Amino acid sequence: MALPKIEDARKLSDEELAEEIAATKRKLFDLRFQQATRRLEKPHEFKHTKHRLGQLMTVEREREIAQTEIAVNSEQ
Repeated sequence: MALPKIEDARKLSDEELAEEIAATKRKLFDLRFQQATRRLEKPHEFKHTKHRLGQLMTVEREREIAQTEIAVNSEQ
């Protein structure tokens, strides 16, 4: 399974992005729980999930910065 592309995250709307972040955090929690109970079958999913969460949070932050810049520029 290939790592997800950041372009996929950039195509999401703000609501979809927030939902995807919450779902990814939940998946990471579940993976940690499986690891603690020794039921984790695919340890590489940690890498994929953390990578995806980083991408999603990066896109979210990029959008926050863009909105801030627009607000600052419109005030001037």
